Amino acid sequence: MGVAGIALFVACSLLPSLGQETKGEGPANEKAQKTYNEAMGYLKNRMTLAALDSFKKADKQDGGHCLACQKKMIKYGVELGDWKAAEGGAEEIVAGAQGKTETALAHYQFGVVLINEGVNRKKEEMFNRAHEELGKALAAAANFPDAVFADGRALAYLKQDDAAKARFEEFVKMKVEDSPDKQRAMLYISQPELARARMAPPFAVTTVDGQKISLDDLQGKVVLIDFWATWCGPCREALPHVREIARKFEGQPLIVLSISLDSEEQKWKDFITKNEMTWPQYRDGGFGGPIAKMFGVQAIPHTFTIDADGILQEEHIGDAAMEGKLKKLVKRAQEVRAATQTK
Repeated sequence: MGVAGIALFVACSLLPSLGQETKGEGPANEKAQKTYNEAMGYLKNRMTLAALDSFKKADKQDGGHCLACQKKMIKYGVELGDWKAAEGGAEEIVAGAQGKTETALAHYQFGVVLINEGVNRKKEEMFNRAHEELGKALAAAANFPDAVFADGRALAYLKQDDAAKARFEEFVKMKVEDSPDKQRAMLYISQPELARARMAPPFAVTTVDGQKISLDDLQGKVVLIDFWATWCGPCREALPHVREIARKFEGQPLIVLSISLDSEEQKWKDFITKNEMTWPQYRDGGFGGPIAKMFGVQAIPHTFTIDADGILQEEHIGDAAMEGKLKKLVKRAQEVRAATQTK
């Protein structure tokens, strides 16, 4: 995933239902069923572009009634930047929605697609349209926290900061204590300009030694997230480099968080003990793990550098040199901290 992709997955994470198919959502037409199955085969072989084309074809063959096709058109249209496909799928879901709940969810999904498109294409018109769709979602279901949050983002991109702050304040009242999303909303209330920045997705984990780490609790610190696994040869080769970074920056405003994609817990624990991996360690369980999915990780080793404001600065696949960039980000974090303390 490139730098442009980083701006997208934050909003994409708001659409968890798009990758799931429930009974009765597939195509009814026989030809469409065959095309849909071909598309699923393409996905298994990681041929995403071919799969998207087949999902579009299957939906057309089914007369625009294949909800499963439309969900896939949104999901992979956003991932591949095929905005015509993503919008088309979203519009068809809106048209077919029945009842207040379905209608609210359909308009919400469309709104999030438009936020993604606006970020990618840098078009203000998309944020205006997103605000309209999210308004329709909330008209159908007023108690819809995710739509409130998304509308806050749309308003922030439109630089309507007071209105955006009001939405985030509304969201905070709806969410339970200690929710990562609630923490992020509170951050946006104090700094609404961050709602239109390339922010890392909010998450909270409990490390192997019982330490609870929330990304937004690390405000003021640089964060280096290292996705790896014990079975990954290049990851093992990169380990001395990661260990050296953790050692060099010890005591400075920088946190290294290693997130393992291992499925075997004991093997992972034995490995980190044997290799003296004393910095924070968390096991996500695989490429389908919640944190890996948030960051769109599809290959390892994969690192993300996040600055003291929570903004994504760089990502690297493989053991890339990063110490120079980290030094600059840490220096800035120290300067900001010193300036705050003198006030």
